[in-house]
Amino acid sequence: MPSTIESPGLSLTGGLGLLFKLVVLAPPQLLFSLIRCYTLAVVRGISLRHWAKCALFRFALHSLSPRQVQFMSPPTLSTYKSWLTGRQSRAAARCKRDSSDKEAAFLASRLKLDTEPLPDGRSSLLWIGDRHRATKFVLFLHGGGYIAPALPGHMEWCTNAYLRASPAAAGKGSEEEVAVAVLQYTLCPDAQYPDQLQQAVDALAHLFASGRVRPGNLVLGGDSAGGNLTAQVLGHLLHPHPTTSQLVLEEPLAGVFMASPWLSVRSDCWASVARNQNIDMISARSTDRGGGILLEGAEGYEAQVKEKKGWAMPMDLEDPEAWFRGLDRMVKEVYVTVGEQEILRDQGIAFGDAVRRGNPGVTVKLEVAKHEAHDWILLEGEKGMDGDATKRMSAWFKGVFWP
Repeated sequence: MPSTIESPGLSLTGGLGLLFKLVVLAPPQLLFSLIRCYTLAVVRGISLRHWAKCALFRFALHSLSPRQVQFMSPPTLSTYKSWLTGRQSRAAARCKRDSSDKEAAFLASRLKLDTEPLPDGRSSLLWIGDRHRATKFVLFLHGGGYIAPALPGHMEWCTNAYLRASPAAAGKGSEEEVAVAVLQYTLCPDAQYPDQLQQAVDALAHLFASGRVRPGNLVLGGDSAGGNLTAQVLGHLLHPHPTTSQLVLEEPLAGVFMASPWLSVRSDCWASVARNQNIDMISARSTDRGGGILLEGAEGYEAQVKEKKGWAMPMDLEDPEAWFRGLDRMVKEVYVTVGEQEILRDQGIAFGDAVRRGNPGVTVKLEVAKHEAHDWILLEGEKGMDGDATKRMSAWFKGVFWP
């Protein structure tokens, strides 16, 4: 079976094509994107931060094939290992400079290499924090359009927003602490919908079978495609997918978060696509292509939509409120955060509104950040920043467990 452990190789044609794109296409495209993004940012009166990284991601998602993206990017496991080594070193250096720095001492003792292969042999859990000491847990589903592996920014985000949010990390004399399980799932084209849904459900079942993790002390979520996978899991809990193992919760999940979730393949239906595709890191072209790659060969997808079943792209349903009705039995709190400057803004807002209308018992927090485009919290993590998006996520997370 194909694995996400190793980066895939490229054929001679693929390698030559990649060289051409990097040497010939990349320079003018990156320059044009930078000029356009900075100009629109100035015109709209928003922060100029992150647009250079945004232009790099835009080129990759627009111009590179999934295999080329994966060839250029370390696999999730390699990224996790290298990031962990660097983060441990930084924490140790802080301790050396200031022996009274309780948070640094906490991080130095908790950031240890810990991986758990899942039963399918293709996916695994990569732990940030000590799962044996933790009392609260996060299952994190990374974004990347189902074609890109997790980035160091994802790991940094998990550390800053969740691990450091616990009373124990703050040195408050509490035994309450957090561990985050990052799901390494199989990327397209080696796997397609609903394979990643099965892997996410397997991850949840594995966590619950451990005896330490209950739905009531677990938060589930992710960014972009990880937000999509989160919505797939919620839909599956409400309406079991016919080819995916059923999962019955003994109690509701403590919370669900979705940052810039990708929930529709109908790019012509959302006003934010037309408004923001010239400033965002993703566009109608990249989401249309990504949807085709994810759903290509997915037996019965169009029929599922016609039958009002929305596992893959729930905001393509005529009545998503009905699809998610009953979610109050599955989760207590839902947090959706989107950027005013991103093309997926309207999808995220519509999802939050649908969940709120259909589930009065669920606390829904919906945020639209004026200065942000797609997945700004990830870009903060990429720069090692404890930025505004990260702080808002951390505040919501603390409110779920320690209001």
